[in-house]
Amino acid sequence: MKFLDQAKIYVKSGDGGDGVVAFRREKYIEFGGPDGGNGGRGGDIIFEAVDNLNTLIDFRYTQHFRARKGGNGAGSDRTGAAAATVVIKVPIGTQIFDEDRETMLGDLDEAGKKLLLCRGGDGGRGNAHFKTSTNRAPRRADKGWPGEERWVWLRLKLIADVGLVGLPNAGKSTFLSTVSAARPKIADYPFTTLHPQLGVVRLSVTEEFVIADIPGLIEGAHEGSGLGDRFLGHVERCAVLLHLIDGTAETEEVLAAWRTIRHELREYGGGLADKPEIIVLNKIDALLPEEIEERVTALEQACGQKIMTMSSVAHMHVDTVLRRLQDYVTRDRAEKAEQHKAETPEA
Repeated sequence: MKFLDQAKIYVKSGDGGDGVVAFRREKYIEFGGPDGGNGGRGGDIIFEAVDNLNTLIDFRYTQHFRARKGGNGAGSDRTGAAAATVVIKVPIGTQIFDEDRETMLGDLDEAGKKLLLCRGGDGGRGNAHFKTSTNRAPRRADKGWPGEERWVWLRLKLIADVGLVGLPNAGKSTFLSTVSAARPKIADYPFTTLHPQLGVVRLSVTEEFVIADIPGLIEGAHEGSGLGDRFLGHVERCAVLLHLIDGTAETEEVLAAWRTIRHELREYGGGLADKPEIIVLNKIDALLPEEIEERVTALEQACGQKIMTMSSVAHMHVDTVLRRLQDYVTRDRAEKAEQHKAETPEA
């Protein structure tokens, strides 16, 4: 299945049914009077987040969604049938923007969350509705109200606990394949990862988290260089960033790699530069102890925090890194649970 994280679609709710002009005509009943029924409501357009989708690829082939018109009224005071609601199912983490791509209309970040985007039109009134003591035989009936229509942009931000960032060939895909069942493409050339990948890490029966691997960033990504920074949105919701740096490069190149990624995160915005970050010197199986110490010391002086080391291929210190990630994820979940509890009014 191809990955697609942006799509533009057209949605239109149903028009209301028309009211009708009708009169009761029965033998032995004089002056039956008006009995034209009202029209039925048009169908609504509702978006719903479901947990069995992870791409917007379906919207590449189906881009127009229209709800049906409500049924027209009928004689004997019969109201027209209401049209069925059209439910558009999207992956969890889908944001809905207006056509200007800036005004957010909804953020479906939980399974089962719904958004009524376009309300169906109300049905028109039949002539029975307009009967009064002075107007015993009205011949007026209203047309149904029109539904709403608009073009909207869908943008998917994957729901993950940990975001993998780093330059191309930093070993992100190898790390993801080592710690999870994900099988991303791995090769010895840059940009083997062309779209985000998700992997589930299970440390124990009760401890697990989701890692999102995005295509590597290069200098000038915020200006569109390489694959640009469009995939950084998938790590905006993460509790912590795991920044992998290729340890086989020279010390100056290692420092330059760290500075490049930090600069791109700041330029992108979205609070990424302020997220907790674990910096890991990767591929240490190919380094001598003194080379590892030199690079770690230089990085710690530059960034002012403790640097971890690891080799995904040799599985060196991988468990230590995963435990550190789990600690951040557990703490973040506890804080969100407390916040949700504080915001939820007691019954």
